[in-house]
Amino acid sequence: MAKQDFYEVLNISKSASQAEIKKGYRKMAIKYHPDKNPGDKTAEENFKKAAEAYEILSDENKKARYDQYGHQAFDGPQGGGGFGGGGMNMDDIFSQFGDIFGGGGFGGFGGGGGQRQARVKGSNLRIRVKLTLEEIARGVEKKVKVRRKVQADGVTYKTCPTCNGSGQQMRITNTILGRMQTASTCSTCMGSGEIIHNKPNGSDSQGLIVTEETVTINIPEGVTEGVQLKVGGKGNDAPGKKSISGDLLVLIEEIPHETLKREGNNIHYDLYVNFSEAVLGTSKEVNTVTGKVKIKIDSGTQSGKILRLKGKGLPSIESYGTGDFLIHINVWTPKELNKEQRRFFEKMSDDENFTPSPNKSDKSFFEKVKDMFS
Repeated sequence: MAKQDFYEVLNISKSASQAEIKKGYRKMAIKYHPDKNPGDKTAEENFKKAAEAYEILSDENKKARYDQYGHQAFDGPQGGGGFGGGGMNMDDIFSQFGDIFGGGGFGGFGGGGGQRQARVKGSNLRIRVKLTLEEIARGVEKKVKVRRKVQADGVTYKTCPTCNGSGQQMRITNTILGRMQTASTCSTCMGSGEIIHNKPNGSDSQGLIVTEETVTINIPEGVTEGVQLKVGGKGNDAPGKKSISGDLLVLIEEIPHETLKREGNNIHYDLYVNFSEAVLGTSKEVNTVTGKVKIKIDSGTQSGKILRLKGKGLPSIESYGTGDFLIHINVWTPKELNKEQRRFFEKMSDDENFTPSPNKSDKSFFEKVKDMFS
């Protein structure tokens, strides 16, 4: 089922400013807040959708990728960047976006919003994955070894004595307007409400150990250089029984091809033919990103001619079709001739058949470039 457009979720225009995006999210989140709609699963889903939309649109880099590639920039087989691949729940949303409402929660809806205990999330890990054009064309599954921190077996936690497990510290300040109460994240437990009670030997001060794990990354076809995918929950763990793991962020790098050049979803290839092949015509086998194809070169082919193989380029990451494979014909002129060859061409130099006589169908270089980019 197709995902709803993030701008529609927040009921804002695509030209909305960051202030308007924040306002739109706040409006939707208040409308569908679970404390205001107890037991309403539809409202809860809409609340999550609003949080997911805000996560993307409030980040300038993620917003730019979404505007260019749509949901597929984030919703590949491993999630790509939204909540879809991260396993986040309602507590995650309150933890990540509570500050937008001031003071770490909503408050005023059923008496529970402002007191929600934060769920500490572990730090993210970042890796680079290099792909060939052939892998980009097909999509690929990569297995990588990742060193990540996980909670050690046998670690135990107890209620934080500073905040009594609430994850927040309350402060009362006297002002000219009267006594004001503010809440901030507990400095002892960092909002988790728990501290280490017992940690096994070999673990660090947070009860974590470093382990190596093989992670499978499913990379969708058509990705581009610089695209970042997300594997949810494969970053570092955080301390605490209710904590959640960070994410593994995967930055895509494209390995330059020896003979092919990428331009968006199109692929360019320079094919060299000798003078005799251009005159008489021939057949050639060409390696594309999806396999070998056989092409026919007509007799009398001119250098600079472009053969277009429709749909033999790279697929669009947004599923908008597939690019083309463009073959640029280059007639190779011999640099050295033996006596017999030289006599032949000297004899042909005045032959009218060897005299250049382009017609209207023989486009100029600039016309070919214009056609190529149109």
